[in-house]
Amino acid sequence: MLPHIDDFLASLQASHYSPLTVRNYKGYLEVFSRFLHESHIPFDRINKQTITSYKAYLASRGGKTAKPGNHSDKQPAPCTINYKLIGLRVYLRYLIGIDYPCPLAPEAVENLKAAPKRPQVPDFKDLIRLIEAPSPGANIMELRDKAILEILFNTGLRVSELVSLNRDQVHLERKQLGLKGKGNKIRILFLSGTVAQWIGCYMQSRRDHFEPLFIRHSGKIDSRRSGEKMRLTPRSIQRIVTRYAERCGLPIKATPQTLRHCFATYLIEEAANPVPLQVLFSHESLDGITRYVHTSDEYTEETPSTYHPIPKPDR
Repeated sequence: MLPHIDDFLASLQASHYSPLTVRNYKGYLEVFSRFLHESHIPFDRINKQTITSYKAYLASRGGKTAKPGNHSDKQPAPCTINYKLIGLRVYLRYLIGIDYPCPLAPEAVENLKAAPKRPQVPDFKDLIRLIEAPSPGANIMELRDKAILEILFNTGLRVSELVSLNRDQVHLERKQLGLKGKGNKIRILFLSGTVAQWIGCYMQSRRDHFEPLFIRHSGKIDSRRSGEKMRLTPRSIQRIVTRYAERCGLPIKATPQTLRHCFATYLIEEAANPVPLQVLFSHESLDGITRYVHTSDEYTEETPSTYHPIPKPDR
């Protein structure tokens, strides 16, 4: 058992980490605790060699869960291993902060080097086909899905932010969304007329009083007025995007994150100022925006000739 685990998790909650992040950190440390137990290494004797062995342990066994025997044959990606290393590093910093005799400096837990993965971004015409794939006149589920696709592409919302939306956060007259995003940051998103129209159509078609903005329209009905059990999940949104990508024959794999990347990429290609994008994406710095930008080959080719200060030769 690692020392002060419960106190560490409580400190994350007090620092307004999301419940999902706290749960993930708990899982990461359970994996490290299991590694120490299986390796017969007391926590107060860990050193740099221990971390090297732990990395090999994660790479060979995955360490996906703390349950014995539940290992994947597929070798985890470096970024997956790095999540667990980051969790350990944050935990060691916490121990130092409470003056616990920490046996290893957090800086000794170094991440694996991983090449940044940039997602494929569909051509604009293919993206339009995806957004227009639902038939909103067919039934309320297709109308809901149309509103979801429009809001994902036109706002760059995270899936977690989308599914957490309630009706009272939508202000159609002002074309605004008020939401609490990652790290409990409060921000206002401005809706285009098209997005506001589709959200309005979907809300008017609802005959319930449930609080969530986007709900399921099949299965058992939640008897509570809040309708929390009717709320769509992130996995539901994933299935919605996948279904319409297959319906319209999109040539690449599409996810909700794909639409978030598209939102940033197309705005950048239209010479949008990255500073407002930083606000829209709720990032601490401009560096966070670059991960979402995957410019097209055509735009990459045109940029030097368009913006280079030396005039192009006459032909």
